[in-house]
Amino acid sequence: MSDRTPQTHDKPAHDKPTHDEQGRPIVAELGRAETPDEIADRKAAASAAHRNNQTVLNLVIALAASLLVVFVIVVVVVRPDQAGPPKSVDWVSVANDAQQSVSTKLVVPHLPKNWSANRAELVDAKTSPDGVASWQIGFLTPSTQYIGLVQGITADATWVSSQLHQKKPTGDASFGGYRWQVYDHRLDDHPGNLAYALVTTVGDSTVVLAGTGSDAEFATLATEISGELE
Repeated sequence: MSDRTPQTHDKPAHDKPTHDEQGRPIVAELGRAETPDEIADRKAAASAAHRNNQTVLNLVIALAASLLVVFVIVVVVVRPDQAGPPKSVDWVSVANDAQQSVSTKLVVPHLPKNWSANRAELVDAKTSPDGVASWQIGFLTPSTQYIGLVQGITADATWVSSQLHQKKPTGDASFGGYRWQVYDHRLDDHPGNLAYALVTTVGDSTVVLAGTGSDAEFATLATEISGELE
């Protein structure tokens, strides 16, 4: 007799069907095909998820754009202020160069060291809106106020009225041997840089001083200018 153990063969398992009898795909999680309602619900859920994702993406883009705007404002607007006050202008040097362009002597006041200027320029009659050539200096006074000097060359009363926005004189005063008309409008509403002004005419030069300085500061400047007029 043989002592060999007879071999047995397992029957191969049949593969699970992937489609039902109607040809619809079977969902593994369900063990059957989806019903029409389940298909509709799944598509609706997917669509809602897509819309939610798109909304989040739009919010992120909008936030990034807002941050970019803030960055530009900080760089373009705030950063220049951090550079400190504007540099002082050497009005004497500018006047020496400008004098070569005009025959009328430009007034160049010699002031104490605690005075400074933030601008100085000769405006040509051809480029001036009123057609009058003028020498202009913007002074910063010791009390950190502003007084602008404008020397009009061959200017008339209309030019003066335009410079002072048609304000009326309130009196007169004498500085350095010359009579100056006084325009004291400090009590007006919002007078700005025309709060106080002095005006005099000598030869073909009409000088307008206007700003927010004190009486003493205006007197100092007018006296120095009077020594330059001829």
